[in-house]
Amino acid sequence: MAVSIMAGIPALKDLQQQLKSRMEKAVDDFRANLASTRTGRASVHMLDQIKVSYYGTDTPLNQVAQVTAPDANLILVQPWDPSIVADIEKALRTSDLGFNPQNDGKIVRIPIPPMTEERRREVVKHLNKTLEDHRTAVRNIRRDGNDLIKKSAKDKKISEDEEKRSLEEMQKLTDDEIRRMEEMCRNKEREVLQI
Repeated sequence: MAVSIMAGIPALKDLQQQLKSRMEKAVDDFRANLASTRTGRASVHMLDQIKVSYYGTDTPLNQVAQVTAPDANLILVQPWDPSIVADIEKALRTSDLGFNPQNDGKIVRIPIPPMTEERRREVVKHLNKTLEDHRTAVRNIRRDGNDLIKKSAKDKKISEDEEKRSLEEMQKLTDDEIRRMEEMCRNKEREVLQI
């Protein structure tokens, strides 16, 4: 990206960094959602959103156990504290991922059945809904930024030209972030629909 106009305006320098950071967090959250989306193969990232009650605290699964995918249709979860095997199994069963975990007292095995065509379409629909939610989040960040830019202009902290250029820069930043998320979504759709 070219040199930021807003970064060169003292009244807007912090605002530009703050808004860019918030947009990048939205994109990173979308990326995390994509990583946990189920494709046709087993992946340890499918369990990234799972939280286990560990001594009364909801803790990410990968912080209380070793998660591995030894083959394309199985995930193994080996807790460091064997006393929480039942809690891990319960967390997996109550998640909306549709898994049917089995445990032998030490290890939780999660068989990953092949996806049907109907399930693939549902996953793609869910991906598009998630994309739209994150697009909305980025647009809301843009709206907040635009309001602050207009307020700075109204308070005579910046000129009308600087306001116009800053608003254009906000729109370009928003478009770039949304385009990144759309590209990630298209790649994930291809992966999901691939048999």
